[in-house]
Amino acid sequence: MSRVQHLISAVGMQADTGILIHKPSNIFYLSGYTGEGLLVLTRDMLAIVTDFRYVEQAQQQAPGFSVHAITSTVNHAQMAASLLKPAGIRRVLYEDDQVTVREGQRLAQALGDMRLDSLDNQPEALRQIKDEAEIALIEKACQISSQAYEYICEQIKPGMSELLIKRLLENRLLELGAQETSFSSIVASGPNGSLPHGIPGARQVQAGDMITLDFGARYQGYCADMTRTISLGQPSAKMKEIFDIVLDAQQASQQALAPGKGCREVDAIARDLIGKAGYGEHFGHGLGHAVGIDIHENPRLSPTCDDTLQPGHVVTVEPGIYLPGVGGVRIENTCVITQDGARSLVGVPRELRVL
Repeated sequence: MSRVQHLISAVGMQADTGILIHKPSNIFYLSGYTGEGLLVLTRDMLAIVTDFRYVEQAQQQAPGFSVHAITSTVNHAQMAASLLKPAGIRRVLYEDDQVTVREGQRLAQALGDMRLDSLDNQPEALRQIKDEAEIALIEKACQISSQAYEYICEQIKPGMSELLIKRLLENRLLELGAQETSFSSIVASGPNGSLPHGIPGARQVQAGDMITLDFGARYQGYCADMTRTISLGQPSAKMKEIFDIVLDAQQASQQALAPGKGCREVDAIARDLIGKAGYGEHFGHGLGHAVGIDIHENPRLSPTCDDTLQPGHVVTVEPGIYLPGVGGVRIENTCVITQDGARSLVGVPRELRVL
């Protein structure tokens, strides 16, 4: 059964119902197409609405889909309506969390008497369980990321700026086969390490700095995500202390990953360890998140997630401690849930690396 057929089944789609897909990640998942536009789906039609710039690309990437180009007088909503009306569609499911108010008004006007209802994130629900081909792509992205990590550890020297380290790291990801980075890489050194999503800047790394590297390759549409905190020379006693606590929390929570485990339960393992060590207020984010076509997907390892882990989930495990004015530590692996446990897709050691 194709992914579109799985979606049609999941929403219980009737003959008079159509689906519009606007999110780029869902368009790619359902069709393989990576350009701009939208998908128009019914039980009997697979169509891409785009513009002249992407027609050939859509035809190449999405065999089995008809491709329809807008014109100067017909916009995306009107083209979609022109495909749905002859098919006798009365109800249209759409991504109400993606479409803007203005786009929604334009869509409602074009569809006329057709009723608009929420698709309710059904494509994302299907995407949570990765198949073997998807897991292989994520694992390849993680392998590229691990190789780039080994490279950058050999390049970092005192006096290099965070921005230069980022550039060298991201260039190496591309040289190793990444199509792009999964997100803008984080390089946070010294006191900047207290910023969980610190933006690399002009600060030059110094002897004794801990340096947090959070990055990942995107390979054939799928993301990797890993974090290592390394030390440029011997770290201070305080930073070594928090590194050891974070490492313990990461290892314990990753070891607990297994089918049937609650996401909240796994998060609590790391949170309790860090809290008992006296740093609970300095671990303010969730333990992890799913990874796939998007860098942040569901389920989440967090105190607010009631989901249960299943085989095929790919999740990060990334506890951290962040001390304002001092620095921070985060350690992260991307892991796949298997039939009887889990395994990390990131191959490099988690222990402290002293450069």
